[in-house]
Amino acid sequence: MEMESQMKTTWEGYVDWRGRTAFRAKHGGMRAASFVLVVEVLENLAYLANASNLVLYLSEYMHFAPSVSANSVTNFMGTAFFLALFGGFLSDAFFTAYYIYLISAVIQFFGLVLLTIQAHSSSLKPPQCDLSRPDIPCQHVHGAKAAMLFIGLYLVALGVGGIKGSLPSHGAEQFDESTPHGRKQRSTFFNYFVFSLACGALIAVTLVVWIEDNKGWQWGFGISTLTILLSIPLFLGGSMFYKNKIPLGSPLTTICKVLIASLLNTCVPSNAIANMNASPSPPPVSEDESAIDKSKVVTSSPESPSESLKFLNRAVLNEPACEMLKCTVQQVEDVKIVIKILPIFACTIMLNCCLAQLSTFSVQQAATMNTRLGSLKIPPSSLPFFPVTFIMIIVPLYDHVIIPFARRIMKSEMGISHLQRIGVGLVLSIIAMAVAALVEIKRMRVATDSGMLDSKKPLPITFFWIAFQYLFLGSADVFTLAGLMEFFFTEAPFSMRSLATSLSFASLAIGDPKL
Repeated sequence: MEMESQMKTTWEGYVDWRGRTAFRAKHGGMRAASFVLVVEVLENLAYLANASNLVLYLSEYMHFAPSVSANSVTNFMGTAFFLALFGGFLSDAFFTAYYIYLISAVIQFFGLVLLTIQAHSSSLKPPQCDLSRPDIPCQHVHGAKAAMLFIGLYLVALGVGGIKGSLPSHGAEQFDESTPHGRKQRSTFFNYFVFSLACGALIAVTLVVWIEDNKGWQWGFGISTLTILLSIPLFLGGSMFYKNKIPLGSPLTTICKVLIASLLNTCVPSNAIANMNASPSPPPVSEDESAIDKSKVVTSSPESPSESLKFLNRAVLNEPACEMLKCTVQQVEDVKIVIKILPIFACTIMLNCCLAQLSTFSVQQAATMNTRLGSLKIPPSSLPFFPVTFIMIIVPLYDHVIIPFARRIMKSEMGISHLQRIGVGLVLSIIAMAVAALVEIKRMRVATDSGMLDSKKPLPITFFWIAFQYLFLGSADVFTLAGLMEFFFTEAPFSMRSLATSLSFASLAIGDPKL
């Protein structure tokens, strides 16, 4: 009776920032998650303020060829998103997401300090081009100066990866998923996490890009440096409210162990198999009902493996081929879950190919069009203003209007399931690409009719035509990115949640066709 009372007052499997017991009355909830959302605004501002305009810095100030500049930027961004897997792995295996964020933010800060110093000091940049001698090519940055540039960039990439791999799961872990109210709050958190991404991006592609273009890159890098520095004390301000998941060891070790054991044990006689008679199939469970408190996996384990992916069941033997590879039923079931979510991960790669158009083809389209808004000339690198604005409008509408309406109609807790939400995003991305094709047809027709097909002057067509494809792509991002993060978080085993959630950002990296 005393143990049951203690479980009701404490968070099982969680500790506070000092490693002590986390209490339900004091730790977790929307109050703790709010610190994460504010920090994400600052973190994404610091990252996108430079990434969205970095190709210009490398080509005009570091004198790289346009192709080399574009390739360097995509390598930088792809590395940052791939490293989210590394950040998620460390959060699950050895450290809490709380400490991974702090370490990653400090790493990103030092990377930005290097870039700021280089942008400020002319002695750390290549010599200026001699405009009076166009026959002499500009000398691009090389040697120690190039080393400083790329060390700074990839320190930033390492920091961004660690943050993306730890911060979403850290915020989602603050809610009580054993109750309907807690699961609804967690869903709202993921929606507003995307909203926070958009808020940071909006400031980055408007104010900071304008400062970089008009006041100098040292100011742009400096703003990013101060922003990520400010995020650290803000994040620490929520320390007394956070509950932190206790690391349970390397999830990759478990995955490899089960896969190797099931392979090696194929030569073991079938009569050595332990508990291989699967338990009776349970009745169908809805996606709402499956969102139970998965922290119970820490203390409870199924008695026998399930029928699905039966080839993995051979990892559970009385007499395995190698005693070191002896696996529990729970480990086998965890690996099955990971394998089952990988097809959903693969399905979103093409969506992110479409989203890559936001910073590539769509910007190139707009650069040939009339980008004036009255007396103000809008730089093409600020055009992501449209999708992030649409995201900021759509997220509250989705969370406060669409979802409550869907819950009443569908008579379910979620209203729209994770997979349905991801599917809607995929459909919207198809529509966005169709709209982009129609806009390109119109642009080419205007260029041909005006005789400006090969002209470098702006075409007599407003860049607002680009807004239509941005509307659909922004909507697709809201549905898919938030849905994908929540799907991975809720479906993944308790010990692998940060790593699974970071798959959302790995999909972004793979989906960029330039990588």
